[in-house]
Amino acid sequence: MDSKIMNGMSEDDLVERLTRRLPVNGRVIAGAGDDCAAVRVPGRKELQLLKTDCLLEGVHFLREHAGEKVGWKALCRAISDIAACGGRPDAALVTIAAPADLDVGYLEAIYRGLRQAARRYKISIVGGETARSPGALFLSIALTGWVKRTRLVLRGGGRARDALFVTGRMGGSLESGRHLKFTPRLDEARWLVKNFDIHAMMDLSDGLGTDLPRLAKASRKGYAVDREAVPRHRGRTPEQAVGDGEDYELLFAIGARDVARLAAAWRLRFPRLPLTRIGTLLADRSRRTPLASGYAHFSDCQPPAKSGS
Repeated sequence: MDSKIMNGMSEDDLVERLTRRLPVNGRVIAGAGDDCAAVRVPGRKELQLLKTDCLLEGVHFLREHAGEKVGWKALCRAISDIAACGGRPDAALVTIAAPADLDVGYLEAIYRGLRQAARRYKISIVGGETARSPGALFLSIALTGWVKRTRLVLRGGGRARDALFVTGRMGGSLESGRHLKFTPRLDEARWLVKNFDIHAMMDLSDGLGTDLPRLAKASRKGYAVDREAVPRHRGRTPEQAVGDGEDYELLFAIGARDVARLAAAWRLRFPRLPLTRIGTLLADRSRRTPLASGYAHFSDCQPPAKSGS
């Protein structure tokens, strides 16, 4: 690999470059590039899901944020990815690298938040690693989960003319502090895969403007989106709803013939959570509605995590 400055390089390009030759065996159903890895386990009817995620001070949170909320977010980000594959979480490992001047009470608060999330979603925290950081506070979560083989949903199964739906509302998560106290759509995702043929799904962490192109690329499809239809929090513009990120809602593709049944059943099962059709997958991969860009890790113009409640 030749030397190249990462600044300005897209996260997707970097991941593809680094993972293109990773070794995998015949047990691997899905590897790098999806919300979770999925592997067969001898003697188990279910597939095991594997996920890692990290939080970096100054990017995903600030020191002024309550430690309990940082811990909650750290585990719930990984739970959201397990949900996006239709699975249930199981066991977690926690790695923390902390600067020497950090108050140990802050780390204890982070672990209180981790325990709160673990109890809420029936997860065992089974160990991890601690280290000294020369700079920012860093947390990494490794989370396992399980999913029935017939219910695994990945990004790449979308079909032409599929309807595109999102849960909840979007925009302004960093400014409002919602990125520290969101609810992973675990129950909703498991209900969806149990009752409907969901062709493709992912969680919206980097913003619809970044994540929808990922789903479409994996599915080898284009897309048409009604930007005005994208559900947004009060006071947010369509551009903010598409580009702000950190919403952790579900984006999924479903056959057009199931749309009416889905809408009716969703209203009965989740009456307080909006479900919105925002567009359609297209057979022509080159047809894509222009959207405001979401978060990009290696851009030089991305803001750090903002203060929130």
